Amino acid sequence: MSPADPFRQQTAAPQRWLSIVGIGEDGVEGLSPVAHGLISGADVVFGGRRHLALAAPLIRGTSQPWPSPFERATAEVLAQRGRAVCVLASGDPFLHGVGSVLARHVPPEQTVVVPAPSAFSLAAARLGWALPETSLVSLHGKALDLMRPHLHPGARVLALTSDGEEPAALARLLTENGFGNSNLTVLEALGGPRERTRRTTAARFDLDGINDLNTVAIEVGAEPGARIIAYTPGLPDALFEHDGQITKREIRALTMSALAPRRAELMWDIGAGAGSIAIEWMLADPSLRAIAIEARADRAARIARNAAAFGVPGLEIIEGEAPAALAELPQPDAICIGGGASDAGVLDRAVAALRSGGRLVVNAVTLETEALLIARHATLGGELIRIAIARADAIGGKTGWRPALPVTQWSWVKPIRVKP
Repeated sequence: MSPADPFRQQTAAPQRWLSIVGIGEDGVEGLSPVAHGLISGADVVFGGRRHLALAAPLIRGTSQPWPSPFERATAEVLAQRGRAVCVLASGDPFLHGVGSVLARHVPPEQTVVVPAPSAFSLAAARLGWALPETSLVSLHGKALDLMRPHLHPGARVLALTSDGEEPAALARLLTENGFGNSNLTVLEALGGPRERTRRTTAARFDLDGINDLNTVAIEVGAEPGARIIAYTPGLPDALFEHDGQITKREIRALTMSALAPRRAELMWDIGAGAGSIAIEWMLADPSLRAIAIEARADRAARIARNAAAFGVPGLEIIEGEAPAALAELPQPDAICIGGGASDAGVLDRAVAALRSGGRLVVNAVTLETEALLIARHATLGGELIRIAIARADAIGGKTGWRPALPVTQWSWVKPIRVKP
C-alpha cells in the first residue's frame, strides 16, 4: 500500500481528518511508511517542540507547538476540523497520552492512529519483564505519593517520571517508608541514540545527570516495619494520623462492605474525622473518587496528610459543616456519615442527594443518633445492625476482654425510580 494519501487509503472514508502518530526517540527512522505519509500529508502538525523537531524532515504543512497551558490544546485541534491534521505523541498515544484526551471529543471513525512502542513496552523489553505482571504508574506531572499503594514486597513497578530529578526523589520516598533495599533501574531516552540504563538501590541512590526522559523500574524490597498498604479494607488504625476521631478498623471494614464501591463512583464521607473511610474507598480502585467533609480545620489538614501518606492525594476535602457544606457538591453514588448524623438536616440532605440506587451507611455511637437510625429504619427500611468489638487486654496481672463502645450501623439503598 502506498502511503501517498494515507488518510484515504487507511479508511476509504474522507471524514477521517485527524491522525495521531506515535513517535519515539529514534525519530523518523522508527516510523512506518503509513506514519511518514500521515505527517507529510498533513496541513497542520501538532506536537511538543521535541516531537516536532524529531519529525521536522517530514513536515510540509504548518508546525503547531502545544499551547501553554496544555488545556487549550484540544480546542486548537478541533478548530482545524475539516483539514488534514496530524498530532504527534510519545510512543503509544493511548497510554497516558494525548490520544485518550482527543478521543473524548473526536469519534474513532474520524481518526487514524499509528502507535509506536510506549516507554513501558521498551523498558519491559530491556528488562525482560512481563507487562501483565508489572504495575504501570505515570508520575508525570503528578504526586509521587501515587506510588505508595504499589509498594509490596516482590512487586515490579515501572514508573514514568517528570524530569531528571524525580528518580532521586522517588528513591527517598522508598527509603523513608522502609523500602530502601529495593532495586532501581533508571532507563533514559529509551529507543534513541542517547539511551542509557543504570542500576542502584533506593537507599544508595547516587545517579546524577539523568535525562529528563526516563522511566524507573522498581523491584520492591521491604525491610521489617515497612509501610505496606494492604489490599483489603480495615487497615490498621496506627497507619493513620488521628486524634481518636477515626472509624476503627473492624467497623471500617464492615462499613466499606456496606458501601460496596463500584468502578468510577463518587462517595461523600460526612464528618470524615481522620478521613479513613474516604481513603479506603479510593484505595479500592483508581477510578473511584471521594469527597471528605470535615468541620474542623485541624482535622481537615490531617485528612490531607493521611491521603498523601496512603497514596490517594486526589481526595477532595471540604472544610465546613453539613448540611450547608453539601450544597454545591456533585451527586454521590454512596454516602458515609461517621459524625454529625444527628445534626439538623444532615440525614435528610444525604437521603435527597443520593443517586438512585446509591448506598447510604451511617454509624452511630450515641443513644441519640441510634434512636434516629432506628426511626429511619422503621420508615425507609434498609439494614440495621449492632456491632460489638472486644479486644484482649491486660487486667491486673492477667488478660481479659475490654469491650469497645458498640456501634449501630444503618445501611440503606435508595430505590431505583422506574420511568413510566
